[in-house]
Amino acid sequence: MNSKTHLQEELVKAVNDLGFVEFTEIQKRVIPLIQEGKDVIAQSLTGSGKTAAFGLPIIEKTIYGQGLQVLILVPTRELCEQVNKEMHKFSKYKKFNILAVYGGVSINPQIQKLRNADIVVGTPGRILDHIQRHTIILSKVRILVLDEADKMFEMGFIDAVKKIISYLNKNRQTLLFSATISSQVHNIVKNYMKTPIMVKTKSYIDEENIVQHYYNVNSREKFSLLVHLLKEEDKELTIIFCATRRMVDILSKNLSHLEIRSGKLHGGLSQNRRKEAIDMFHSHKFNILVASDVAARGLDIKNVSHIINYDIPKTSNEYVHRIGRTARAGSHGKVISLLSEGDYDNFRNVLEDKSLILQKIGLPEFQKIPLIKQQHRNFHNRDHFHHQKGFHKRSFRRH
Repeated sequence: MNSKTHLQEELVKAVNDLGFVEFTEIQKRVIPLIQEGKDVIAQSLTGSGKTAAFGLPIIEKTIYGQGLQVLILVPTRELCEQVNKEMHKFSKYKKFNILAVYGGVSINPQIQKLRNADIVVGTPGRILDHIQRHTIILSKVRILVLDEADKMFEMGFIDAVKKIISYLNKNRQTLLFSATISSQVHNIVKNYMKTPIMVKTKSYIDEENIVQHYYNVNSREKFSLLVHLLKEEDKELTIIFCATRRMVDILSKNLSHLEIRSGKLHGGLSQNRRKEAIDMFHSHKFNILVASDVAARGLDIKNVSHIINYDIPKTSNEYVHRIGRTARAGSHGKVISLLSEGDYDNFRNVLEDKSLILQKIGLPEFQKIPLIKQQHRNFHNRDHFHHQKGFHKRSFRRH
């Protein structure tokens, strides 16, 4: 399926408008299977083009005004918004009511719009809310998509997903997309899918275009090294990953007081603030995003040139998820991991994946800058930062 002619004309036009040059491996293999009505398990990672892989054939199969025909379940609000946006782009030349349904926002507008929805992208918790309120009718759903199923189940949604499935027609088509095939994913496949076809794509990370470095640095100097790298590296957009919400807050605040413009993203922020951060990063209003893993799950932002692991992730799968946000579509990217005493166990877990080649880099000379953790006391004194010997705030200002 090297050409786009296997899709309806309106979809080909929409795809051309989006600048698609050719289909990714997952799209080439999955689209024909979905068009044929098969149940599909696709093992692929964020950035492989999976939204188009299920979105384009689903839109072909949906008929405007015939009630809710497609339910796409996703683990997070951010992914919900993103898939919703992509589906709207794909259906640019077709008339559809596509609706994002997630918690953290008022339920009443959703209730109104659900009456006319053809396709719903939703998080399990809010979909269950609507089921209990009898404000969503699932009897006409012909296609169910479980996107990032492994993450959904890791987050504790497996029972909610099973409950939702119990309200669906048994003759539906089920499409499951997952980076890993865990025992919980197997459970869903075994009990809720009909002779599914497994499609496994190779890693979407172009190893020739991605550089993976790590520094072994004393934990007390980790922040100083980070600031040095943000100043020295020639980059477009940078995502800095932290293990906890608290560390996201601390880093973001410290960078702000050094006049390094950045945004932050974690699950403790309101939906509006999370959306605002993503939009501003996307439009280059700032070039640095400090994020937790869950909040950044599923983010597809172009031109991310650098991933910095301020905290090392717990598993090689999480590491691959993080680094997959750079070096996309033939572009180059760099991953820098900052390894200190508390990261050694996690780092050993990451290195269990023998396909990952991480090169150790010697520490450069860098200015020592304190990381202030007691925000309420010390952040009032900006001079604490700006009048240290040899540190000039102007050199860090983003232009």
